[in-house]
Amino acid sequence: MNARTLPPIDAVLFDLDGTLIDSAPDLAGAANDLRAQHGLDALPYESLRPMVGAGARGMVGVAFGLKPGEDGFEPLRDAFLARYAERLLDRTRVFDAVEPVLQALSAAGVPWGIVTNKATRYAEPVVRGLGLDSRAGVLIAGDTTAHAKPHPAPLLEAARRLGREAARCVYVGDDHRDMQAGRAAGMATLAAGWGYLGQGEQIDAWGADAILQEPAQLLNWLRLA
Repeated sequence: MNARTLPPIDAVLFDLDGTLIDSAPDLAGAANDLRAQHGLDALPYESLRPMVGAGARGMVGVAFGLKPGEDGFEPLRDAFLARYAERLLDRTRVFDAVEPVLQALSAAGVPWGIVTNKATRYAEPVVRGLGLDSRAGVLIAGDTTAHAKPHPAPLLEAARRLGREAARCVYVGDDHRDMQAGRAAGMATLAAGWGYLGQGEQIDAWGADAILQEPAQLLNWLRLA
C-alpha cells in the first residue's frame, strides 16, 4: 500500500470480472464442459476461480496444462470461447455487495464506468444482460483501443469519454495488471480483495493506493460513507 497525496476523485472506473461481477461460475463451467468433451473429470471450482482474470489463456492453461504457442492450445482456446459464449449469463451475477456501492455512487452524482480486457463480443452482452449498460457511463473492452491492460490506453480512453481528467479518476480492479494500468494512466488505484486475484504476486505487492477487503470500503475511501 502506498501513502501519497491524491487529488479529489471525480469518477470511478471498475474492472469487470472479479470486481463488479462474479463470472467465475460460467467461465469455470465452460472449462469443465470442455474437459468433459475430452473425457476428463471436472476440476474443482477452487482451482479454476483464481485464473478467471487471465481469460481464455488462463482457463485453458489450468484446465489442460497448455500455454499459448504450445501444440493444441489454439484449438482448445477457440473451443473454450465458443462454449463460454453459449453460457455467458447462466450463473454470472453482479456481486451482491457491489450493488449498493453502485447505487451510492449514482446517488452522490459520481459517474462510474467499466474498463475490462474482455473482448467486446462478450463484454457488451454481459453488461447489457446484467442491466449495467444503462447505468455505467462508459464501457471500454479489451479491443476498444489498440492496447489492452496493463497498457494505460483503455483507462485514458474511459476518462476521455467520461469527460474527466485521468488524475481525478480511481481504478478498482482485482488483478496486478489493473494496478499497473491505473498507475500508468496517472490514476489512483484500489485493489479489490474480494476478486479472483490470480496466482502471481500477492495483492499487497501490487502497489495499490489501498486494498479494499469488501466493496463498501470504496465509499469510505471516497468519503461518501
